[in-house]
Amino acid sequence: MFTKRTDLAIEAHELWQESAGKTTRLAGVKATEKKIQGYPVTQVDILDREGEAALGKPAGSYRTLDLTAFWQRGDGFFDRAVRAVGQQVKELTPDSGPVLVVGLGNRAMTPDAVGPLAADSILITRHLIDAMPQHFSGFRPVAALRPGVLGTTGVESAEAVRGLVDRLHPSVVIAVDALASRRVGRVCCTVQFSDTGIIPGSGVGNHRSALNRETLGVPVLAVGVPTVVDAATLAADLLEESGLPEPDLEMLRSRPENLMVTPRDIDQQVRDLGKVIGYGINWALQDLEVDEINALLS
Repeated sequence: MFTKRTDLAIEAHELWQESAGKTTRLAGVKATEKKIQGYPVTQVDILDREGEAALGKPAGSYRTLDLTAFWQRGDGFFDRAVRAVGQQVKELTPDSGPVLVVGLGNRAMTPDAVGPLAADSILITRHLIDAMPQHFSGFRPVAALRPGVLGTTGVESAEAVRGLVDRLHPSVVIAVDALASRRVGRVCCTVQFSDTGIIPGSGVGNHRSALNRETLGVPVLAVGVPTVVDAATLAADLLEESGLPEPDLEMLRSRPENLMVTPRDIDQQVRDLGKVIGYGINWALQDLEVDEINALLS
């Protein structure tokens, strides 16, 4: 049977429900919904091995923030989005200790640039605390890394991050990367937060070494934004919605799996989302509001 591709836990849960029936309860998985700053948040907790097997993801907490309303540019939309992102980061990271923010991805490939763009908006304080403790003693030490991709650096992202972790000994690594979604409606409209780590390149099927507690020795918070949809998965959903019988979907198995679909204004969308995520991380780690972050970064 054709397997629909997604990096989002919320969509993996939806796919399981579609196959098993909406009234069937999934053992080992707990799903809850709430709103933060007016933006919906769906939390999917995978509790045990049974849940891992059902959804194909490691046990942990997966939170999906729906930023669809962000693009409507309503009153206070940016500040509210920053606080909504920051609240998730704050709840999933330690309260103290140095932090390493890693902007994963290829800046030269627009749908994959959200990680480096988010790192551009991070307030870097580690060196300032050492150099001017009288002015920055109240700030949390934060460092950032943009490791690039293997094809342009010759170094695995995991290798670069592991070396820096051994040097800095952060309390947590926050890794920002692009993901793949099942549905067009979630592309650039959702942000997934997970305390289980991340595999760089997984969004475009180019799986590299994982960044997680097992490989780095410290907690890893993964922040992912879906920027592409697998073309075959999109076609399958559209064909199903049109009422195509299941056997006819088997023709998709012979189609190439290296074609991705992304919005035509992806450059503007990843810039906006990179800034929201960067500011949200600053909001979570430092005792600052959005206007203060603006002043310090300008």
